[in-house]
Amino acid sequence: MNVPLLDVPAQNAPLRDELLQVFESVLDSGYFILGPEVEAFEKEAAEYLGVPHTIGVSSGTDALIVALLAAGVGPGDEVICPSFTFFATAGSVVRVGATPVFADSLEDSFNIDLESVKSRITSKTKAIIPVHLFGRSCEIAGVMEFADEHDLVVIEDTAQSLSAGVDSRKCGTFGHFGTYSFFPSKNLGGYGDSGLVSCLDDDLAEKVRQLRNHGMHPKYYHAMVGGNFRIDALQAALLRKKLPHLDSYGEARAENAGYYLEEFAELDSEQVTLPLPGTSEEGVIWNQFTLKVHGRRDELKAHLLESQVGCEVYYPVPLHQQECFSHLQAGALPVAEKLASEALSIPVFGELGEERRERVVEVVKSFFKS
Repeated sequence: MNVPLLDVPAQNAPLRDELLQVFESVLDSGYFILGPEVEAFEKEAAEYLGVPHTIGVSSGTDALIVALLAAGVGPGDEVICPSFTFFATAGSVVRVGATPVFADSLEDSFNIDLESVKSRITSKTKAIIPVHLFGRSCEIAGVMEFADEHDLVVIEDTAQSLSAGVDSRKCGTFGHFGTYSFFPSKNLGGYGDSGLVSCLDDDLAEKVRQLRNHGMHPKYYHAMVGGNFRIDALQAALLRKKLPHLDSYGEARAENAGYYLEEFAELDSEQVTLPLPGTSEEGVIWNQFTLKVHGRRDELKAHLLESQVGCEVYYPVPLHQQECFSHLQAGALPVAEKLASEALSIPVFGELGEERRERVVEVVKSFFKS
């Protein structure tokens, strides 16, 4: 039995007729850039998140870039971010001319270590980008308290954690900006690249709106230099059809994760560590179900792939060890380096089904029993 890491067609299939109707509607409307579908999606996303403003943009990466620009981050500034994360977190900092400063991660949650953040602040620090990795909130309350003490901008990288949260408040709604991705592998997956910026402040939100459209307001008048960061109307229209299903997608992922946690409880903890189950106050959405395999990660990966079970290493090289950042001389970040050598994600998507998830468990257990 072939078990993919992700099955995008299976999620879209029940909505196929509605999605085709949406495509035809946008095609007939002639509104392909911004327009009513984008405005409607932004309103619905803001209501879902419980914020006054969301601004649709062209990708999760561009959401980070436009938030950094709106925050006034640029040459001479430093931005603290985790090393164990997707490249866009730090790449976006460089794109605006600033310098990423890498912090270590927490071994139990994969998220940024606040104590490591505190040790890296300098007179040049302008912002922090905490990442809510794998669908789990980072220690955002502590990050906000520290940022307030030092007058730092907080841009939450919520690319993988749209509906996750803490105490009924969703990730991306604590900082000055929240940034989101609708890359097809995300819990709310789009049909290509698209993203979102959330914002609590009216003036900052208006600045993001201008920056995503070349800094233009009114038409052909530019008080600032922005970029082409607009979300396509078609993406917004299609995402509107999926947004009402987001919580049910998360519930299905949580059911699969709960099954894994129960079935894998018997595994030797000296060989593998399971991800944290989450608490009643914490909305974990399981964008990834990531094992920490001690010493034999690559062997387990090969065993899974040979057995036709999809898996992936997120992420094999921490950012401070990437060639393009070697000049920053970040020093050793032992936890990030350890996680990069141990992390392995297995299928947890909502449409997995009982038969396929049982196969995943069977193959994983057979490896550790051999």
